[in-house]
Amino acid sequence: MARTTTSAVTARFTVTSSMLLDQAGTLTAEELAHACGTHLEWVAQLGEAGIVHAPASQPHETWRFQSRDLQQALEARRLERDFGAGLDAAALILDMSQEIRRLRALLAAHGVQPAMAD
Repeated sequence: MARTTTSAVTARFTVTSSMLLDQAGTLTAEELAHACGTHLEWVAQLGEAGIVHAPASQPHETWRFQSRDLQQALEARRLERDFGAGLDAAALILDMSQEIRRLRALLAAHGVQPAMAD
């Protein structure tokens, strides 16, 4: 007796989007919020946490963000989403990650290979 088996193949898709920076290489607050899939208030909260530079004394229409700010904001968003981290915790994690990279580069410059954690 023949046996028929059916199987479903589930495809995984990664959706990416890109945003062109203006000629000065900056994003507005609205563009940064859009790139992160969030709202303007969240961008202001990033500034309060020290993740990006968003001077509270100036109107958000004047804020301009560099690609580094976008990277930090996206990483903060990922920390929020994946680990439930608040923005203060995300700021600390981002600072510590940057410090670790700096120290590793310093060790490498002196010919020291850091031990990898198991």
